Amino acid sequence: MTHARQHRIQVVAHRGASDEAPEHTLAAYRKAIEEGADALECDVRLTSDGHLVCVHDRRVNRTSNGRGAVSAMELADLAALDFGSWKTREAWRVRGEEPEYEHRPEDREATSVLTLERLLELVADAGRRVELAIETKHPTRWAGQVEERLLALLKRFGLDAPADDAEARVRVMSFSARSLHRVRAAAPTLPTVYLMQFVSPRLRDGRLPAGVRIAGPSVRIVRNHPAYIERLRRAGHQVHVWTVNEPEDMDLCVDLGVDAIITNRPRAVLDRLGR
Repeated sequence: MTHARQHRIQVVAHRGASDEAPEHTLAAYRKAIEEGADALECDVRLTSDGHLVCVHDRRVNRTSNGRGAVSAMELADLAALDFGSWKTREAWRVRGEEPEYEHRPEDREATSVLTLERLLELVADAGRRVELAIETKHPTRWAGQVEERLLALLKRFGLDAPADDAEARVRVMSFSARSLHRVRAAAPTLPTVYLMQFVSPRLRDGRLPAGVRIAGPSVRIVRNHPAYIERLRRAGHQVHVWTVNEPEDMDLCVDLGVDAIITNRPRAVLDRLGR
């Protein structure tokens, strides 16, 4: 099923094409670009020696063969870990077979920790416009430093302050209104997205934290409170929905006129949209 639409919905690859490749790896982001994703989503955390890395969880236990908090580890510690074999083992378990994973040097794109700097280089070399949706993770021992390092890195790539007549290629997302306030104070022209797992009573009328113009509701909010999405749109806000993987949810997002669909399956969404 495909839909005719009045506006183009942006397809955002959540942690890369993470249904097909290990999340937050270079392999997952390369796959998303190859599949035609309009934008890439990533989570960033700060290592103890000041590097921003693309890791979702506070600890590395789930997605690597190591243990411990990202904020307590140096980049070299993370670089020694395998961030991809779990995905292969998971696929074997789904098939009801024993995993037979052998680590090979050519698999490094699918197993190495990814720095935000390397992801920015990938986007710069993509050969077409690819946007980035960068989520700052909170709470963290490095409160404030995450945003500071992020904006400094974006400045190096010329992505921190889009001109008035230019469309921003990067937006910063967070569940923390304080984090978004820090970003807006330092880079007023950089778009910010307020992420939501539930609808706060004080924001039910469609308001967002001061200065934020993009709402980031979960797909559960979209399913359970479609009228809220309408209120956000009437208030003039864009709506970027996460994480949309099922066909019926894709269709609902289209029907409600959202602006971006964040998904682990970018190719499936593009096909659903007839692109």
